[in-house]
Order: sequence, then structure tokens, then C-alpha cells
Amino acid sequence: MPVPVVPHSEVDVLIIGAGPAGLMCANALANAKVNVRVIDKRAARVAAGQADGLSPRTIEVFQSYGIAERLLKESVQVHQAAFYNPSPSGGIELTSRTQDVVAPSARYPFEVYSMKPLGVEVEWSTLPASIEICKDEHVLMDPASHPVRVVLQKLDAPEGQLQEEIVHAKYVVGADGAHSWVRKQFDITMDGEQSDFIWGVMDMVPDTDFPDVRNKCLMHSNNGSILLVPREQDRLRVYVQLENKDIIDPATGRVDKDRMGPDEMLEVARKSFSPYKISPTTGFLWWTLYIIGQRVASQFSVKNRVLIVGDACHTHSPKAGKCLKSGPSLSIALVVRGWADLSLLSTYESERRKFALDLIVFDKMYSTLFSGKPLSQENSHGVAPEHFLKIFKQFGGFTSGIGVHYEPSIATLDKNQELASGLVIGERFPPYKFIRAADAWPFEIQDLLPADFRFKLLVFTGDFSDPLQNARVESMVATMQKPDSFLNRYATSSKGAENSRFDIITISKGRKEGFNFLQFPTLLRSHWSKVFIDDIDVTNSFGGKGYSYYGVGHEGAIVAVRPDGYVGAIAPLDHVEDLDAYFTSFMTAAV
Repeated sequence: MPVPVVPHSEVDVLIIGAGPAGLMCANALANAKVNVRVIDKRAARVAAGQADGLSPRTIEVFQSYGIAERLLKESVQVHQAAFYNPSPSGGIELTSRTQDVVAPSARYPFEVYSMKPLGVEVEWSTLPASIEICKDEHVLMDPASHPVRVVLQKLDAPEGQLQEEIVHAKYVVGADGAHSWVRKQFDITMDGEQSDFIWGVMDMVPDTDFPDVRNKCLMHSNNGSILLVPREQDRLRVYVQLENKDIIDPATGRVDKDRMGPDEMLEVARKSFSPYKISPTTGFLWWTLYIIGQRVASQFSVKNRVLIVGDACHTHSPKAGKCLKSGPSLSIALVVRGWADLSLLSTYESERRKFALDLIVFDKMYSTLFSGKPLSQENSHGVAPEHFLKIFKQFGGFTSGIGVHYEPSIATLDKNQELASGLVIGERFPPYKFIRAADAWPFEIQDLLPADFRFKLLVFTGDFSDPLQNARVESMVATMQKPDSFLNRYATSSKGAENSRFDIITISKGRKEGFNFLQFPTLLRSHWSKVFIDDIDVTNSFGGKGYSYYGVGHEGAIVAVRPDGYVGAIAPLDHVEDLDAYFTSFMTAAV
């Protein structure tokens, strides 16, 4: 009888793990027409409890992929946070309410809860058995090679059929959680520590007389702390602080779920809720226990061919982690397309690991404050309500994901910041509404920056009717059209706008009543919809202060926005060579 031949296959990217981080990365890669597969050892997706709260920045990211509308329709928007503290009578009382998201430039100044699947097909019941990276440096440096070999096992294969497959991938993304199999195969350590704080979490449809049940609530009581998060379909998520002695198995030092279930957790919560009452109307929909661990992986990539994302590379409390991103998908897609050099992949670790380390520092402080005992006569070193509220507001940009800042790298040119002081190099491009010149239609600028894996060149021309500024713009266009300019050097040979590496958007000063967009050189108006003016809308309700908001002067500027929506470089109109140097540092010439 012939021995069955194990099938071999090739793929651009193999993603191991179909949690939120893996699906987000897969969705981004599929959007870029990259050949991607997603596997997961589980038989089906988790129905609840896995990263179903999203920050304002993540909503912006979803918007750039064109899927925010469904998210906003199906989720609960949390606009307000309420703070409760011990009352003189022994229970809790409301001490303040404030905006939930304290980030002035947030386009969506709220959080959302309840995340649905992203529409990426997942191969369930598929387990990675082994993984190897080719040791030949010539192979590793060849962008067309498939140097990562992964053996997969199909757990649900019908009897008599092969359960094994060997996949040869250009890249592997490990998105397999805090206990990552991928991370362990390469002996990547998780550096950090485990806190002493243990929390229980439960979902229910509550029967309660608590007045802030539909706001996010942060409670400090003499019996422990509680966090309430409203969810879809009248559901409520309850985080309750627990005592170590009630949860920890003394023999193993680990959380033992047999020691406490949702009924016991609810009794603990009720002590902190007094004088209010709470009960589940239809039982507990989901529950779990966890210890807050704050750790960061010693490295996020191996040979720039295997990369880890999400909980596989950093763990922290759920209260600090709602900023879901698409991981290394930007770099991978550009390299797979042949648009960028392999060196661009190194920016994933340099950018994201620093942010992860900063996040852990914040989470330690925030978790300690939230889990700490409240200030009282008996506890003079406790957490003062006003101090906790101050920290909540102070770090709003951080917890919302809006304040993420990437340090200088080949993808972030730290130069000419003074030309656009409100567009911080290394930070996401903030929202503002401009008027489309052709029809006076107002547009949110972020909607002009979709995650289509093209670099956006926003040309702030200044007042084009001014002779001096007109000459400056004409000279800039002439320079950009030279054969050795980055626009021509990195032009793609494929037809169609979707294959272009650059998208030029013109933003001029002027008044809509007498503005003629046809006055601009053709390069700055490739389509009638590409020219905008910084003017107030027809109802006189908004707009007209974009140049001031972004800190752009009368001399104008060119702003290069990365495909992930972050400001990559800024150049003066009369020195386009700065952009030549920026793109030359990582782009590859068209073949």
C-alpha cells in the first residue's frame, strides 16, 4: 500500500491564532490583496469575553478599513464615566461624572463594546505542530522566498484522510495569546511581573436600582473595587476585585476556578454595591477569573520572518488594553507587494515594543490606583477620589490610543516639524473637516486616508492666488515631475489607481464662492475630487481653520501620511528632496 504523501502549500502570510489581534491583522492583509491564511486550534470562535471593548483610535482604524459603520451600529457607545466612592453611611455614593474619553482630538470621543467577527475565513481545529526558519541568509533576504516551514495538524479531519499539511510561508504571525506557542518555539521570554491583584469578570442582563448602570462606572468601596461596563442588548459587564485567599490554590500558587464561581463573585460585588442592589435576570452569560500580569516579550520578531502580536507579545490589565491595531500588516503588505525593502519590517518591533513598555508602566500605576483601598480615616495612604479622577483624565490620550507616538525610524522622518506643528511626526493624523473645492461638499480628512496601503501626500499649497506662493507651488510640481523624483522612481507599472503607491490630496486656502480648482497643475488634481479648500461650510457651522489647527503657515507644506494613518514625514514646498530621502530609505524601485 503506497504511503500517503503529506501535502505542501505556499502562502504569503500564515497567521496562527484567530483572536482579535490575529483577525485584525488578517483583515488588513486581505484588504491589501495579500495571500493570507488564519488557523486556530479551537473548534470555533469565542462567543464573548475576548477583547470586545475598543478604544477611539481603534474605531478610527476600523473606519480606515471601511468597517466602522457596522461596528458603531451593533455596539454600545460609552460616552460618560461615573465615579463612586465610600459614603459616610458605609455604602457608596456618586462623587463625579466626566467624559469617558478625555482626548481632545478624538474623532470618536467614546469607547464601544461588543466586537463581531471581521469577515476573514478561519481554519478552525487546526494546530501548528512545528515551525522552522531557514538558516540560509541569502534565502532570508530574498523577498520572494518562503523560508518559514510550519507543520499543521487538522484535528477534525475525517477518518481516512491526512491530518497533516506542511505550509511554506513568507511570514508567520503569532497571534496565539498570552501563552503563545509561537513565542515559546523561539524561546522568547516575557519580561515583567505578576501583580497581586485578582479580578473576576461576569456578563449579565442586570435587574438593578443602580442609576449609572448604562455609564462606565469606576467604584472604590471599603469592600474592594468594581468596574461596570455597559454592553449590547442590555447586558452589563462587571469586574469585581477579589481576595487572594479565596482564589489562589496554596499548593500551586495559581488561580483555581473551582474555588469561586459567578455566584460567589456576585456576592462579593453586592457588598461593594450597597446600598444598591443587583441580580442577573437570565443567569450569567459568561465569566472568568484573572490575575493582572504586566509583561512584554523580549523581542517581537525573529529574523523579520516570524512576528508576534497582541497578548503574545504584551500582557496587561483589560482596563488599559482596548487599542486594537493591525500589527505588522502594513510592513508585510508593502514588502510582499514589492514596494518596500525587507528592512521596513524592523520598524514593527522598534515602534510597537516601546509603546508596549510605556503601556506596562502606565498599567502598573493605574491598576494599583484602581485596585487600591480608598482613602479613609483608617487608611490615610489610600486612594483619594480627586487623585484617581485626575489620573483618569490626564492619561486619556494614552488609554484611548490617540496619544501613541512612534520614535524616529526609516518610516518616521524627524524633520521639519515646525512647518506643521499640529501634525506631530510619528502620531496619527488628527481629524478635521475640509470643503471639497468642486462642489463645496464637506469631508472629514481621515476619510480621505483609507488603509489602502498607499502613502498619502497632503499638499498644503497656501493661498495659490498669491503670486509668490503660486510660483513656489509651480516650482514644487516641476521638481516632483523630474525623472529622479520619488514619484517617478517608485511609480508602479501596473495600471489603476489601486496599484499606485501614492495618492496626492491638495488642500488650499481660499473661499468656495470664487474658487477654481482647475487653476492647479494637473499633478495636484488627478481627479476633480482631490482638491479641497480650508473654508467654512455652506451652513457656516464648521471648518475654515484647518491650517491654524494643523499649525501650517502661509508658506504651506507637504505631509506624507503612512498607510496606517500616521504622519511619516513633512517637507517644505521648496525642498521636496526631503521626501526623496524619506522614501529612498525603505522603498524599492518599480520593476
